[in-house]
Amino acid sequence: MKFDTPAGQNPIDQLKVVGKATDRIDGPFKTTGTAPYANDWHDPQAKLAYGVVIGATIAKGRIASMDLGAAKAAPGVVAIVTAENAGKLGKGKLNTAKLLGGPEIEHYHQAVAVVVADTFEEARAAAALVKVKYAAAKGSFDLASVKDTAKDPGDVQGSPSHSSVGDFEGAFASAPVKLDESYATPDHAHAMIEPHASVASWDGDKVTVWTSNQMIAWGARDLALTLDVPQDKVRMVSPFIGGGFGGKLFLRSEALLAALGARAAKRAVKVALTRPQMFNNTTHRPATLQRIRIGATPYGKITAIGHESWSGDLPEGGPEAAVLQTRLLYAAPNRMTALRLAVLNLPEGNAMRAPGEAPGLMALEVAMDEMAEKLGIDPVRFREINDTQVDPEKPERAFSQRSFVTCLRQGAERFGWDKRGKPGQVRDGRWLVGMGMASAFRNNMVLKSGARVRLDGKGMIIVETDMTDIGNGSYTIIGQTAAEMMGVTLDKVIVRLGDSDFPVSSGSGGQFGANSSTSGVYAACVKLREAVAGKLGFNSADAVFEDGQVRSGNRAVPLAQAAAGRDIVADDAIEFGDLDKTHQQSTFGSHFVEVGVDVATAEIRVRRMLAVCASGRILNPKSARSQVIGGMTMGVGAALMEELAVDTKRGYFVNHDLAGYEVPVHADIPHQEVFFLDEVDPMSSPMKAKGVGELGICGVGAAVANAVYNATGVRVRDYPVTLDKLLDRMPDAA
Repeated sequence: MKFDTPAGQNPIDQLKVVGKATDRIDGPFKTTGTAPYANDWHDPQAKLAYGVVIGATIAKGRIASMDLGAAKAAPGVVAIVTAENAGKLGKGKLNTAKLLGGPEIEHYHQAVAVVVADTFEEARAAAALVKVKYAAAKGSFDLASVKDTAKDPGDVQGSPSHSSVGDFEGAFASAPVKLDESYATPDHAHAMIEPHASVASWDGDKVTVWTSNQMIAWGARDLALTLDVPQDKVRMVSPFIGGGFGGKLFLRSEALLAALGARAAKRAVKVALTRPQMFNNTTHRPATLQRIRIGATPYGKITAIGHESWSGDLPEGGPEAAVLQTRLLYAAPNRMTALRLAVLNLPEGNAMRAPGEAPGLMALEVAMDEMAEKLGIDPVRFREINDTQVDPEKPERAFSQRSFVTCLRQGAERFGWDKRGKPGQVRDGRWLVGMGMASAFRNNMVLKSGARVRLDGKGMIIVETDMTDIGNGSYTIIGQTAAEMMGVTLDKVIVRLGDSDFPVSSGSGGQFGANSSTSGVYAACVKLREAVAGKLGFNSADAVFEDGQVRSGNRAVPLAQAAAGRDIVADDAIEFGDLDKTHQQSTFGSHFVEVGVDVATAEIRVRRMLAVCASGRILNPKSARSQVIGGMTMGVGAALMEELAVDTKRGYFVNHDLAGYEVPVHADIPHQEVFFLDEVDPMSSPMKAKGVGELGICGVGAAVANAVYNATGVRVRDYPVTLDKLLDRMPDAA
């Protein structure tokens, strides 16, 4: 199905199943511990072996020698795979560094070997006996020290790395009111609970990998490329994922090493990365250094806005796209944005929830707060003044929907923003109390997505697609879509996900999964409806599917009757046209936060949070709310505690476990409120929905930082906002 004209009235608009707050189909499996995650998989008939990954202990250089003798002779060892004996290996399209290093070492903890043994304990003991000597080389590990060497990275996410409209430099120089400030965000870890884990088994020349991967088609393709085998010889299965946040978008080393270990051992092999390896062997959100300049009239109209960002990555890597939202969020006739990329020999930087917008808004929305203060204008009002209904860089392109101001006004009213006091002036006992807010913005992205839908003789609808569920509720909203389209209740739908043998979907990531995958199911159901109507002798254009029946005129037939004796199967995919070129498609929101800061210790406590989101049709308000509060929680972590500490001499992340890398826990997060505007976007898809899972984190960090400023009068521009950055500048405790 080609989607190249705005959606009209269709069966989804009935909203009998779609749009209802619905419990998750997978909830009982997860709460009872019966959901089969990758590391849980086992075949009772297979003699499973275990692999332990050995990671490089230098960040850059070469392997001088590797002595495997003692490890090979250790009890239970059945195979040891290194780059020397693995055979010809390629590299996946989406991997920056090789997943099995040697002799060259590209980053700390790059995998250099996997030791396979009968038991995990034997494999771990043998791995400790492998002796590797390295010839270390000098590397670059500190962004600030190499900032001046950063270069233009070329196109980023399909857009140029630099943009310019009007005369930014001239307009900024002549602006009556100016802001020119720098901000810094640190490296962040995904820190999901489920480890990167895989089990691989070969059947002749075909390998099956049970893994934890958000993008099945990408993973299967890149595993085939790396193993140098045809893609039809690779099957990837990932029905449940215990968190990803972008860290499992791409093929990682444990899946490759499980496959290599299984081929060498001639039996199924399970490999899981240790927690330190998850931090240093996989990917992370790169640190940024950002400069923002804003010029405005005394009445608050922005005349010039400029946003520059520097980040670093391995050679052939990409930048953190922290300026892209600034091209679209606020009006200004003179504009400039620029991304620059330096070479760093740290582990690979890549996508993490709302890549680009999350760290970009952590700077932009603090700058907007600072500028509002310079102007003496309320921060909410300042943002309203500079709203736009067209793309500021391409005024001929209007937004398909832009309810940004409504989000601001509803958020301010619901939160009690009018009660906000002056910086450092509101006290509650020993606590200084402050409110902060920030805008939320994330583009609506869509990808081609396919599905197979089957009607059986019992009237059951079976949906198969390689779409994954990373906690975003894919099972449920896909089931709701099929139920709505086929006129049945949700208990009459079976959803099967996460298998490369199924039709290729969009996968989960980039906030594109929910809208794209449900649209693919919609397309397949349209075909199934046509086939069913034809089988029953109805005109498909007139047939009505509801209450488990197909009706036309005075005639009604049970849906199951169409498949009596033989299942009816339909395959299709949604392919998106050029509507995003004629209309800018984005999601919007506002975040409001209240904090308390201990006047004596500068300890920060978040007191309450509110988000208002405009994101098209909400397919399941219950799971959508869950996604937003998850993003809000991650935003608190980014604002107040999360920072990968870099050893700038040895080139690795020091706090590489959940004991040293701090993330918010229940005690850190108060009651959170989430409100969705009632809107649909016919430009986005037949579902008239847009993604919301990443919008929830966008702007939260800045809202928290702005609240801390309002509480204390102390402005921190270097995240995280920790008490040591406040303490010597706090107001008098008396």
